[in-house]
Amino acid sequence: MPKSLRYVVVTPAHNEAQYIELVIESMVAQTYPPVKWVVVSDGSTDGTDEIVQKYLTTYPWIELVRMPERRERHFAGKVGAFNAGYEQVKDIEFDVVGNLDGDVSFGPLLFEFLLGKMAEDPQLGVAGAPFREGQFQYDFRFTNIENVWGGCQLFRRECFASIGGYMPLKGGCIDHVAVLSARHNGWKTRTFTENICIHHRQMGTAVQSGLKAKFKLGAKDYTVGNHPLWELFRTFYQMRHRPFVIGGLALGSGYGWSLVGGAKTALSPELVAFVRREQMQRLKRIFTRKSRSPAGNTEKTSSANSPKDPRPSRSVGEQSR
Repeated sequence: MPKSLRYVVVTPAHNEAQYIELVIESMVAQTYPPVKWVVVSDGSTDGTDEIVQKYLTTYPWIELVRMPERRERHFAGKVGAFNAGYEQVKDIEFDVVGNLDGDVSFGPLLFEFLLGKMAEDPQLGVAGAPFREGQFQYDFRFTNIENVWGGCQLFRRECFASIGGYMPLKGGCIDHVAVLSARHNGWKTRTFTENICIHHRQMGTAVQSGLKAKFKLGAKDYTVGNHPLWELFRTFYQMRHRPFVIGGLALGSGYGWSLVGGAKTALSPELVAFVRREQMQRLKRIFTRKSRSPAGNTEKTSSANSPKDPRPSRSVGEQSR
């Protein structure tokens, strides 16, 4: 039972007035609420703070922390906001810390379910649920089930300490690098498809949009150590989705531009080697499975990967690199 695990949650929120009430409504409906949930308003100027404040009296386990306004919006700033929230909970007795985005919604059983999975397996260091964005949801035949989307990540406290927390990378991938680091340190990481989160802001549109976002994503793929063969596969896979063909070309171009330009990665050589070894193993499994499939048959996605929305979707970042 998850009751054996106490958890806290931190939500960095920068100008999330459009969506913040959705995540608040989802949190207060949880069948197993956290010991503390800290919403860090990262210099918001759009009314985010006022929306959160409406709930503080009724739900004393919710806390609002206000950070000064900053001119730039980047992912390193998100780490700073998360760390400010973590400071408020670090002396509380808890077993699991969650990082939750301010633009998601989910069903009332999500945290009870995920905490239950972590209670069952002491080696499970990071757990989360997949997201749906509009009609889009990752196909877990091609997406690594061990990667955990950054919009809702639960870390066992010891695991989070072992990786030194989130790495403040301005270009992004902070959640992806954290999960990679956890596996590199010997922890299990897992996305559980029985529940989903609805992501209400399209991936990458907080800073970039359209093809430019795809290009930037390809560049980020290079900086987190993706193997060239894996990125080639990823490029062709992306061509099958909107925007057809050109989306994949933009992704591959971003990676190629960084490769030719000699862009550097903040990851250690050991972690890059770990990333590439995993990706080559996954490619081998994918193509081995395809070669064994009967001609003309297409493997179907399990119904567990396409659950019904826990609530009506009003509008959903990156699961696998």
